[in-house]
Amino acid sequence: MSLPFIFLIISNCFMTLAWYGHLKFLHNAPVWQAILFGWAIALLEYSFMIPATRMLAQQGWSTGEMKITQEVVTLIVFVPFMIFLFKQPFKLDYLWAGCCLLGCIYFVFRNQ
Repeated sequence: MSLPFIFLIISNCFMTLAWYGHLKFLHNAPVWQAILFGWAIALLEYSFMIPATRMLAQQGWSTGEMKITQEVVTLIVFVPFMIFLFKQPFKLDYLWAGCCLLGCIYFVFRNQ
C-alpha cells in the first residue's frame, strides 16, 4: 500500500473521531467543547489529508478520482468505527452502499 493511501486511512480515522467522537466522549459537555474537540482532531486529519491529496495529484490523479477514493476509504474506516467504538449494529445496507461505491470507482476510473 502506498503512502498516500496510508495517509488517507489515518486521516479518515481522525475525521471520524472529529465528527462523531463527541457523541461518545463528550455527550454531556457543552456544544462549544464538542466544537473545540472536533477542531483539534480535524487539525490532525488535515495534517494527513493534505499531503495525501498532494501526492496523488503529483501522481496524475484527478480531483474526481481522489474524491471517490476518499469516499471509499471513508466507508471502509467508518463501518468498523461505528460497529466497535459506537456499538451500532451492522446492517446489510452497508454492503450495498459499498457496492454502489464500487460502481462509482468503475465509472470514475474506467477511461484510464
